[in-house]
Amino acid sequence: MTKIVFFRENGHFYGFEEQGHTGFGESGNDILCAALSAMTMLIINTLEISYAADVDYQIDEGATNIKVRCAAALPRCEANGQKNYAVSGLFQGYFYQLNDLTEEYYDYLEVDVVDQPYVK
Repeated sequence: MTKIVFFRENGHFYGFEEQGHTGFGESGNDILCAALSAMTMLIINTLEISYAADVDYQIDEGATNIKVRCAAALPRCEANGQKNYAVSGLFQGYFYQLNDLTEEYYDYLEVDVVDQPYVK
């Protein structure tokens, strides 16, 4: 099972952590795992390239642990309100997309959100 925890501060989503293999299919043929990987890389690339935001991410493929955080989602870290809205909205959109996926893949995917301050 893959567990994904989203991080939120004062209503602003600023990151997530993914842990574990989904186990939906065999390694190399797991369509759920491939979908998660593609969506995660879309988030990272969009933040870095389209939003010109600094993204703190770590990918440990061996342990299947991915951490992604972006301070630009938070008004206390980034003065541009439009950038805050765009970055936080991207994380929030991923959160809701994954919640939709849990309806069908509840045995393979768990999604949660925690309220905690961003610490660099």
